[in-house]
Amino acid sequence: MAGYSDAPFRSICLEMGAFLCFTEMASAEALIRGSQKTFGLLQRGSAEHRYGIQIFAGSALSAAKAVRMLTPYQADLIDLNCGCSVPKILKSGCGAALLRDPSRIREIVKAMASETDNPITVKLRSGWEAGQINYLENAQAAVEGGAALICLHPRTRSQGFSGSADRSHLKILKRTVPVPIIGSGDLFTAKDALNMVRETECDGVMFARGALGNPFIFRQAVQLFSGQSPDPPPAPEERLALALKQLRATSILKGEKKACTEMRKAFAAYTKGIPGASLLRKRVVKALRISEYESIVADFRQGTFPD
Repeated sequence: MAGYSDAPFRSICLEMGAFLCFTEMASAEALIRGSQKTFGLLQRGSAEHRYGIQIFAGSALSAAKAVRMLTPYQADLIDLNCGCSVPKILKSGCGAALLRDPSRIREIVKAMASETDNPITVKLRSGWEAGQINYLENAQAAVEGGAALICLHPRTRSQGFSGSADRSHLKILKRTVPVPIIGSGDLFTAKDALNMVRETECDGVMFARGALGNPFIFRQAVQLFSGQSPDPPPAPEERLALALKQLRATSILKGEKKACTEMRKAFAAYTKGIPGASLLRKRVVKALRISEYESIVADFRQGTFPD
């Protein structure tokens, strides 16, 4: 997830029980140009025992070149994003723009697979819009190109995140293609994940928005899938402690000032729904040092916010 799934957050998700996490989406063209900012997205946390890299590309040539450059990173998977609906990505012929051209998906996946021994996976949506539901054709093209796994978010590009994910698409896809199918979309609780697997028979699930500010969802999902009762929702104290832990880890990776700036939106997610936390969020957006975050959290815990 762009702007969220950096190494510190991924490491926390793994600690909480995630099987594997992907990097933020990286531009194949930017990698080829040697963009240090883009290569920075690929930094791997010391605790990341499994690690996937996601790229977006509009041509087989650029995708192949980018994958070749990823060899030193020793990723367990390399994923092609065919689902991002951000206008800037679409204008470059990448992301969900590929949904309109299954043959290009096939060519890009084939080119990626030719440059690595690592599995190539593909993230799809159901189609471009309601009148162009072609996830089966796109998935088949990806498999023909060499994809080892398909992840489907069963919404169209035009839906964005509106409406509801159509799980019937996952069920049909699972019965149609010969590779593992991962389901995504509308997974905000561990029970959502279990229900998706039961309803669609997909091989696994991918949490995205549901994990923002709530990496506890992985622990709860592992418990539920193991036949245990999941932990109750985390108390505010546990949420705040984990937010501070992520802030400190981000500071080590990126420097204190940048970490404090980037963590503002993460703190907003961690504190969503906590009674009285709106004032905490207002103060956090001005914090430039870890000590300021710690002071703000301490004041909130004690109920002693200064006027």
